[in-house]
Amino acid sequence: MNSKQRFSDRVDTYVKYRPSYPKEAIDHLYDAIGFNTASVIADIGAGTGIFSRLLLERGSRVIAVEPNNEMRSAAMETLAQEPQFLAVCGSAEETTLTDRSVDYIVCAQSFHWFDRTAARAEFGRILKPEGKAALIWNSRMTRGTPFREGYDLLLKRYATDYEQMTHKNISSAELASFFKEGTMREARFTMSQAFDYEGLKGRLLSSSYSPMPGHPNHEPMIAALRQLFDETSEDGKIAFDYETEVYWGEV
Repeated sequence: MNSKQRFSDRVDTYVKYRPSYPKEAIDHLYDAIGFNTASVIADIGAGTGIFSRLLLERGSRVIAVEPNNEMRSAAMETLAQEPQFLAVCGSAEETTLTDRSVDYIVCAQSFHWFDRTAARAEFGRILKPEGKAALIWNSRMTRGTPFREGYDLLLKRYATDYEQMTHKNISSAELASFFKEGTMREARFTMSQAFDYEGLKGRLLSSSYSPMPGHPNHEPMIAALRQLFDETSEDGKIAFDYETEVYWGEV
């Protein structure tokens, strides 16, 4: 499947069940990297606008660049009343933005889909001198509790291309090569979502590698999820834990 269309059939679940990002991570962008209320920030691969909203709340101007029509429409609907928000149809490789037009770039939960060589050239074109890019992921924790480990096994067994698509294959060393030599910095934060069973199922189905109804793996996967929830939940809830990773520097 074309990566730019992978989420077209699950926009509603993405909007409803995907996590936001911890306040500490947003603070880091503004306190350590230099984002401010006068900044023009390009949110590349903006999806449904989850990260754009957090930047708008800090008073920055945000240009959301998103190639998927359904995802971009959801962002436009959600953020329609924000005067500092603009959404454009473009990609990391062809943003449609003008030369040296943005102070910063953010890529939240999106960089692993990009053609890095083409994206690096495009980022260099649209960033103002000394502008910086930040690559951000909510990285789901996979070890340390019976639920985390059981959920990861479930995905490996039933998800269609989980092992190929997971961004866990991205290492600090590989990411460092995307940035200007010696400029990459890293920061990590933790966060968690609390789900009942229906919320957990929605979170599972928001992932692009999760088979949808009609696929032979769908029903067995849902049955396995129900069993995992029943075995590991406490007081009808499960903790869905993340480490938020931020990599930033000059391009």
